[in-house]
Amino acid sequence: MKESRSVSGLVGAVRGAASRSGGVYKYDLVPEEDQEAAAAATQRSHRRGGQADAGWMRKEEASPQRGLRVVRFALSGVCLLAVILVTAVFSPSGRPHDKTGCELRGNCTGDVSHLWGQYSPYFSVPSGMDPRVPAGCEVTFAQVLSRHGARWPTRRRSAEYRAVVEGIQRATTSYGAGYEFIRDYEYGLGLDELTALGQRQMAESGAAFFERYEALARAAAAAADPPFIRASGSSRVVMSAQNWTRGFYERMEGGGGGDGGDGDLPRALADMLILPETDQFNNTLEHVPCPRFEDGPHAGLKARKQAAWREVWAPPIKRRLEAKLRGANLSLAEVVAVMELCPFETVAAAPVPVLIPAAAARSPFCALFSHDEWTGYDYHQSLDKWYGYGRGNPLGPTQGIGFGNELIARLTGQPVRDNTTTNRTLDGSPATFPLGRRLYADFSHDNTMSSIFAALGLFDGTQDLPAGRKLSPRRTHGFSAAWAVPFSARMYVEKMRCGSERGDQGGPELVRVLLNDRVMPLRGCGMDALGRCELGAFVKSLSFVRHGGLWGEC
Repeated sequence: MKESRSVSGLVGAVRGAASRSGGVYKYDLVPEEDQEAAAAATQRSHRRGGQADAGWMRKEEASPQRGLRVVRFALSGVCLLAVILVTAVFSPSGRPHDKTGCELRGNCTGDVSHLWGQYSPYFSVPSGMDPRVPAGCEVTFAQVLSRHGARWPTRRRSAEYRAVVEGIQRATTSYGAGYEFIRDYEYGLGLDELTALGQRQMAESGAAFFERYEALARAAAAAADPPFIRASGSSRVVMSAQNWTRGFYERMEGGGGGDGGDGDLPRALADMLILPETDQFNNTLEHVPCPRFEDGPHAGLKARKQAAWREVWAPPIKRRLEAKLRGANLSLAEVVAVMELCPFETVAAAPVPVLIPAAAARSPFCALFSHDEWTGYDYHQSLDKWYGYGRGNPLGPTQGIGFGNELIARLTGQPVRDNTTTNRTLDGSPATFPLGRRLYADFSHDNTMSSIFAALGLFDGTQDLPAGRKLSPRRTHGFSAAWAVPFSARMYVEKMRCGSERGDQGGPELVRVLLNDRVMPLRGCGMDALGRCELGAFVKSLSFVRHGGLWGEC
C-alpha cells in the first residue's frame, strides 16, 4: 500500500472533491422474540431517569433455561402431550409459524422494515442501559462514525434483480392471487447513489448529533473549533457527509444561541476531507487490500455460511413462489433477490420527510413474505456481516484496526501509532488529522464499519453464529445486520466528566460507546452501570488494536 508524497497536493485533491460533489429517546423495538419484555424494561428505565439494568440481554437469554427447569420438574403425561402439540406448531427458531397465511395470498401488511438486514432504514436499537447523557455529567468529546444513507442497489445487484424479474416473466404461465402484479412489473431502480430518503436520513442524523451534544457544539463554535469531518470517497458517502453537515449546521442556526453563522456551513463543506477509494491509497474508512483476507482460506467463509442457511430457510419460500408463479424455476439465491426488491423499492419510494417508509410507499414485493420469513432474511444478512467482516472471519477485525488507532489518538490527544491501514501522510499533519477537537464525524460503508466494530470489541460477547438455525438479536448479545449497520447507522464515542470530576483538573475522564442509540457493553475495562470506562482503561482494553491485530498475516 502506497503513501501519498505531498501533503499540500493531497489536501488540494481531497478537499476539492468536497466542493464538487439531550432529549428523551423513543424506542421502536424490533419485532423479535421477547420484545414486549424489552420494551417494558426500557420504559421502566426511562421513568426512573437513572440506571437501567445492564444485564437485560443476559436475563432474557437465561429465561428459557429457567422455564425448562420448571417444565422438567412439573412434567406429567398431560404436560408431555402439550409439549408435543406446541412443538408441532413452533418453528426450530422458537418463534411460532405465522397463522395468517398472508404470504399465501400475497397480502402481508406488518411492519418488517427492521428485518431487512443492512438495507433496513435507520432505527433506534433497544438498550440495556439508559442512553441519555447522565445527569451531572459534561460531555467533552464526541465522535460519530456513520454509514451512508439509504441508496439504490449496486450496479452488480441491480443487473441480477433485473435478470431474475425478466426470467420469472418469461417462464411464468399463470400468476396466483396476490402475485399478479409481477406480470406487468417493470424493473426501474437506479444505481449506487443515495435515494431521497437517504439524503433526508443523513440530514436528520446531523441534526440529532447536534441536539445530543448541543452544549459541546455551541462551546466549540464559540471557540472557532468546528467538527472535523471526513468521508470515504464514493459519491454516496460524500453526499451523506454533506447532508449530515447541512443538518448539523441548520439545526445549530435554527436553534438560536447566536452560534453557527451563515458562513459556517459553506466553510464546513469546503473543509471536508475526502479519502479516495483506490488500492493505492490507505483509507481507514474503506477496506484496503489485504491479500489473505481477499483470497485466503477464509475469503469464501461468509458465502458458505449463507449458502448453508439458505438450504434451511429458503426452500419453503421457493416452493411457494414457484406454486404461485406457475412455470418459474428459482434458485435459492434468486429467492433472496426477489425478497430484496422489497427494501430497495421501499426506500426508493419512501416519502420525504417521512423517515420510516409509510405503508402506502411499500413495495408490493413486501406483501409476499411473512414476518417469520423476514427474520430468516435478516439472519441471512447477519451471517454475511459476521463471517465476512466481523469476528467470525479471522482477519475481519484486523481490517478495522487503522480507524481504532485513529480513535485512540483523538481520545488521548496523542499522535497516531499504526502500521496497518492509516495514511501516514494525512495522519501526520494537523491540517488533515487535527488533534484536540471536541467533535469529529467520519462517514463510511457497512462492511468497513463491521470490521471497525469487531476491532473495538463491541460484540466480543457474541459467539459465532450457527448456520443451521437462526438466533434472534437477543440470543446474539444484540448482534444482527439490521441492529448494527442499517442505512444511516451511527456509532457515537463520547468522553465525559461527571460531578466533582468535571473540569480540566478533575478526576478521570470516562468513555462510552453507543451504536444506533444502544449503549454498548464494554468488556475488559471495568465498565460501570452506565456503560462507561475510564479513558485509560478503555485504551488499555484495545490491545488488539494497539498491537496491530493480525495485520502481519495479510
